[in-house]
This record gives sequence, structure tokens and C-alpha cells, in this order.
Amino acid sequence: MADSTAFRVADLPQNAPTPFDIRPDADALADLARDLEVNSLRKLRFEGEIRASGRRDWVLTATLGATVVQDCVVTLDPVTTRIDQKVRRQYMASYEEPEDAEAEMTEDETIEPLGSSIDPYEVMIEALTLAIPAYPRKEGQELGEAVFAEPGVKPMRDEDTRPFAALSALKEQLKGDD
Repeated sequence: MADSTAFRVADLPQNAPTPFDIRPDADALADLARDLEVNSLRKLRFEGEIRASGRRDWVLTATLGATVVQDCVVTLDPVTTRIDQKVRRQYMASYEEPEDAEAEMTEDETIEPLGSSIDPYEVMIEALTLAIPAYPRKEGQELGEAVFAEPGVKPMRDEDTRPFAALSALKEQLKGDD
């Protein structure tokens, strides 16, 4: 399906936007859910346009809408998440990849190098992947704290690892001595 959604840049009109509306069918949604490692994916839609920006650059703007079902990280019960977000990509003809392996990234994460085609389907997959919650939880569920220690040893808690926990405890102790 991804090949059928790609637009050749040479064929895009300079003076009018090129609209697109992607709504994968049930089989494609099942395949995407498997690839994204979620229980199910429903109501996926990616609608927008590609428009010229200057003489050589292009901008894709769209709205991503999806319903994702995942397992809760606490209870393993199904959690349904609705995703509605704006997506923007700027395809720049003059974009140059940094040559240094440790080069700083540009502040604008929407900038992409301009290739011979622009594929809204690929942009949709990327945006969806970034929007899916990494640790979905049912409402009101907390992960809690696991505490382990050998017999006779005071267990270390999350609170003990906080940077100024010891200083705070000492300050409270000094207040009590006054």
C-alpha cells in the first residue's frame, strides 16, 4: 500500500496543494497492529495536503487520527487510547545530512531532506509510532514499588535514591532536635 501513496515531486503542482486521505482497510490495520506490537488499531485516518514552499521545497501538513488498544503495563487489561494530532514535515532541497557522527540535531524536527518522492503513508506510520503510548495504564492504576533485600538488610527504596533525600532527612532530623 505504501507505494500507491507516494507522490513524485516532479509531478506535484507548484501552484496548488495536493490533497491526500489515507484510511487503511481492516487487513492493513491488522498488519499495522502486528508491526507496531499493539492489540488492535481502529479508525486510522491520515488526511492532509502537500504544498510547495518556495521554488524547491515542499510542506506536508496533515491530521492523524487513530484508536489504539494495548495491554495495561500494570494489570494487562486492554487500554484504549485515542490519538488526534497535527503532523507537519518540511522537505528541503538544500538539506544536508551532518557528516560528523556526533553532530547536533537541528532544533526543528519537522525538517526532512527532499528526495524524488514524498510518501504520506510513511509519514503516517512514523507519526503513529511516535504517538502510541510506551507504557499504557488503565485509569487509576499505579505501578507501585518493588522492594527486595536479603534477610536482615534494610531494603533500599526509590525515595533513598533521590539526589537530596539524605539531606532532606538530615534537615528534618535537625528541626526535630530544636
